[in-house]
Amino acid sequence: MKSLEPGDKNKQQIVTKCKERINAMSDANVYAVKTMTSKEYFAPGHRACSGCGQAVAVRMVQKTLGRNVVMASATGCMEVVSSPFPQSSWQVPWIHVAFENAAAVASGIEAGLKALRRKGKIDGRKITVVAMAGDGGTADIGLQALSGALERGHDFLYVCYDNEAYMNTGVQRSSATPFGAATTTSPAGSVNSGQLTWKKNMMRITAAHDIPYAATASPSHPLDLVNKVKKGMEIEGPAYLHVLSPCPPGWGISAENSIQLARLAVETGIFPLYEIEEGKHRMTMSTDKLVPVEQYLKKQGRFRRLSPEMMEMIQERVRKEWQELKEKSDLSHGHRPITAENFLLRSPEGESEAEKIFRVKAGAPA
Repeated sequence: MKSLEPGDKNKQQIVTKCKERINAMSDANVYAVKTMTSKEYFAPGHRACSGCGQAVAVRMVQKTLGRNVVMASATGCMEVVSSPFPQSSWQVPWIHVAFENAAAVASGIEAGLKALRRKGKIDGRKITVVAMAGDGGTADIGLQALSGALERGHDFLYVCYDNEAYMNTGVQRSSATPFGAATTTSPAGSVNSGQLTWKKNMMRITAAHDIPYAATASPSHPLDLVNKVKKGMEIEGPAYLHVLSPCPPGWGISAENSIQLARLAVETGIFPLYEIEEGKHRMTMSTDKLVPVEQYLKKQGRFRRLSPEMMEMIQERVRKEWQELKEKSDLSHGHRPITAENFLLRSPEGESEAEKIFRVKAGAPA
């Protein structure tokens, strides 16, 4: 590369400004929106709240999915804001289904497409089947349908847009509502500071079904989100994507801070970005030093009643879970030697459960 001449001030100034701008960016994710297709499959004009993190995430996901997709969408915020009859923001085949059965409907769509292909009624092109729901439609009322679809091994992508409460019906708590958050059904007052239980870990639940792919994602990290949607589309079998979706009215934040809060959730370790592929964990955004959770919690009205002791409880839990996740990721990528002691449950006599099973099957006494 030819170096700039000393007198070429304009070019030097441009290079300097470019370097400053690049250095100001925290990572390559900020460029993602400009690299996406200009085509809109979730069209503007919908009625989502200003600053809605879920609408931002849905737009990115749909751009990645493209045209050859069939959507099964549970009742929730996105259904309400995007499809007031006779209008629709959906530029792809989209089916509004009940609160609890998005995964069941997606299972039927996938089976139906297989049958049509087998009978030669449609061509062999890849048609991605996607179920989408909020945290209530996923972790609560839709959990049985999701579990059944994962266990049966349907080839589809399930996307949970997690805004951490039933926002559409008035900000009621769900099992995905974080500890200490105030909602209309877990109000903060003189006795309690809000939600009394810890957030349900849907990644562990879905991974326990031995599915080929599960991942977390956030609209604050678009490239990471896009890459995970692509993996979920391409992989054979069920895939699960859990997307954090900030809600300004439900979280008690201003609209312009929505994506900033999503990024803070990642940087504090409250919402780590990782994937589980064929049982192997991999952190897709990692750091050696987490931002204190206080910087995330204090910016939200729903946590305004948290005591210092509760803040410390949350910080300690985040630290513990972050370390556990890092260790699982290290194990998956050979950073520590994997031995029987790492994963076999041993009896007091020193015999592992697996060894006992094989011994009994071979005819030896229990």
